[in-house]
Amino acid sequence: MKVTSFFKNCTQSTSKKNPEFPNWMPPTLREYWEVFFDRKNTSYFFSWVRDLQKVEVNNIDIPVLETFSLNPEAQIVYSELQNQIGAIIHVGDWMRIDQNRIDQFAKVTEDMQWIHTDPKRAKKESPYKSTVAHGFLTLSLLPRLTDSSGSDTFRFPTARMIVNVGLNQVRFPYPVKSGNNIRAKSKLLNVVPIKKSLRVEREIQIEIEGIRRPACILISVIQLYF
Repeated sequence: MKVTSFFKNCTQSTSKKNPEFPNWMPPTLREYWEVFFDRKNTSYFFSWVRDLQKVEVNNIDIPVLETFSLNPEAQIVYSELQNQIGAIIHVGDWMRIDQNRIDQFAKVTEDMQWIHTDPKRAKKESPYKSTVAHGFLTLSLLPRLTDSSGSDTFRFPTARMIVNVGLNQVRFPYPVKSGNNIRAKSKLLNVVPIKKSLRVEREIQIEIEGIRRPACILISVIQLYF
């Protein structure tokens, strides 16, 4: 079925079966719906769709991904990681988040909100009945919680440099209370050869001891240089 025929059938079917359907929509959505129906009968709209269908694949310039040759150290790491995509590659040790650490972070960031720094008030007024760590404090501890630093736990000892490219989809599903223990669990999502380096994507969950929901979920992107 052609795209134009599909649109015609859908609009005609919807109008016949549900004549009151547009009335159920919010005003803004109804406005777009009416504009679409007004345009569906214009030759310009369908001529654009027809022209779109005539485009041939041979006439489209499809970019070719550039491939990079890896040095021996990078090739070993790349081959190892390729076999672990989708697997848990690291589970860290538990780390205690006490009030002193929370207070120090509050001073550095100048975020002195009472839910973090006033245990007495938090006990009375907070729904958690305790002070809680800043979400960004949890996030800032990623190098310590993961295998990204430390001579004993560093996962990529042959890399001469590691660069934090960024974080994607950061969420804080559950608060870390003062006195909780947290740890990081890393799942490998992807590894891509980049010029003179490897780009590694990991899904990291920050777990709270004794709590089912995680404190933080994110996708970490790092680059390893060899």
